[in-house]
Amino acid sequence: MREISLDRLRTLVAIADRGSFADAARALHLAPPTVSLHIAELEDRIGAPLLSRKRGHVRPSAIGEVLVERARRLLADAEQALDDIQRQVQGLEGRARLGASTGAIAHLLPHALEGLRQRHPGIDIQIAVLTSQETLSRLADGTLDVGLVALPQPPVAGLVIKPWRRDPVMAFVPAHWRSPARVTPGWLVAQPLILNDATTRLSRLTAEWFAAGGHHPAPRIQLNYNDAIKSLVAAGYGAALLPHEATTPLHDKRIVMRPLRPALWRRLGIAHRAGYVERSTQHVLDVLWDLRLA
Repeated sequence: MREISLDRLRTLVAIADRGSFADAARALHLAPPTVSLHIAELEDRIGAPLLSRKRGHVRPSAIGEVLVERARRLLADAEQALDDIQRQVQGLEGRARLGASTGAIAHLLPHALEGLRQRHPGIDIQIAVLTSQETLSRLADGTLDVGLVALPQPPVAGLVIKPWRRDPVMAFVPAHWRSPARVTPGWLVAQPLILNDATTRLSRLTAEWFAAGGHHPAPRIQLNYNDAIKSLVAAGYGAALLPHEATTPLHDKRIVMRPLRPALWRRLGIAHRAGYVERSTQHVLDVLWDLRLA
């Protein structure tokens, strides 16, 4: 079954509006035989006359009136779809899908989202809570547009991974404990510990920090949600090692932060697909890049 093209429907509507094949041809910048051919093809496809001629004026038949009404809606929808797509191409509207860990979402993304809302209110950002490996996998298969990932990462074909920011890992200690000005692996391993679970890059990072001092801690509990870890620290359940972003003040007076000796850093990168980057995605990348030193 042959489909009906929008060009043929546009011709039908033009004739219905102007009452003349010749006037419709001029309005559409078509040759009169082309207009006649369009109508002949439509009538052949429908199997019934769509126009009637009376006293030199062309009017839709009963069936033609139904098709003209539907055609107007189809043409309007098609025009609106093109306008919407053009706004996305221009970066005025659009969607970007971003993957990140809970820590980045809780403490870094709010600043980016606020900046994006102010600068590009038509961009909708959809967020997925993912590990770095899940983020890279979904970027590679095209179901994500931007990812915040822990560094270092091995190269991934088809992806761009750029260093983004470096935040210090600090010891979060219950305030009522007697803690040194700088926390060492030897002191911390003797305390009750709340650590990130083994699926996270931070877990491996802190394990290497302890191992460099010859220690292999056995935590009381392992979690993958930094705010929950801080709540347990505040309750005196144990100490934790967590990154501290400069834009995230420590409000809970039941917790003190101590720098580590030796120092430890959590490094994050921004990942996206190589090649063409849609405007909406580029806007998100630009806003995130502004936070690299925050």
